[in-house]
Amino acid sequence: MNKSFYKFVTDFGPLLVFFTFYYKNEKNLEIAIPPFILATLIALAFVWKIEKKVPMVPLLGGILITLFGGLTIYFKNPIFIYMKPTIINILFAFGLIFGKFFTQEPVLKKLLGNALKLQDDGWKILNKRWALFFIGLAILNEIIWRTQSEEFWVNFKVWGMLPITFIFTAFQFNVINKYKIDE
Repeated sequence: MNKSFYKFVTDFGPLLVFFTFYYKNEKNLEIAIPPFILATLIALAFVWKIEKKVPMVPLLGGILITLFGGLTIYFKNPIFIYMKPTIINILFAFGLIFGKFFTQEPVLKKLLGNALKLQDDGWKILNKRWALFFIGLAILNEIIWRTQSEEFWVNFKVWGMLPITFIFTAFQFNVINKYKIDE
């Protein structure tokens, strides 16, 4: 089996586990979160076994899922799991905004420089856009969990945030094409 299949399974397998337990148990977060945490940890271990490393984004996600999922269960309060996407998105935004002070270049260039060859101006634009995007997602998550039902929020997390991210990514192709370095 190829690497993209493994990536798909390790990225979306834990979500499938979460949805299965959530909907088969009367939409109960307390029942759905422990298998979600376990599936996430198994996925991270699998990635490590295959690649001998775990990329920073899935590792950070796994740590926060375990932390906030555990807090949700321990305190019997879903606010912790509701806030996890907000915190992750704020951390990503801050990393992109303030990371340049540590790397002397846009963080996205450090992360994606092998996959994309762009002029420095292109990296700066993408870095700024992604930082603003993550801030926007954090704000949107806060609005949704504070004004909508739990079930709506759960569905929005996957069926809303994921398509929004894909659409935003598609809108970045013009910058990528404009600042691409021809080899």
